[in-house]
Amino acid sequence: MRHLYKHTERGFEKLTSLATSILGNSITFIIALLTVIFWLSNERFYTQDIHACIGDVILSVTFLFLFIIQRSFTHFSAGLHLKVNELVSSHKAARNAVMNAEQKTEDEITELSKEYADLAEQTKELKEGRS
Repeated sequence: MRHLYKHTERGFEKLTSLATSILGNSITFIIALLTVIFWLSNERFYTQDIHACIGDVILSVTFLFLFIIQRSFTHFSAGLHLKVNELVSSHKAARNAVMNAEQKTEDEITELSKEYADLAEQTKELKEGRS
């Protein structure tokens, strides 16, 4: 059962990574924009009452902003990861296990988090012992 769960988690991580890269792509935004323009220029759009038209416009804008926000987040996240990787690689005492943490699986990140929590607890105990 545990093997099935891990296999499912890896598949889900690959799927979310693929979805993130597709939604943040400029080609995808252009396709979405063309779809919205097609829908808003469609004759069915103009034959609706004003409330349905306003709802469609709001839905279209929200739909397009999904792609813009995803692209912005991907750009920000990539820049942040580069900065953190630079800081880790420039510090001699740092462990390189956290380098490219964004590419690690959820289980690997959880394991690293546990290790760092244990390290923080040990450091806290050492400081309390000195006091």
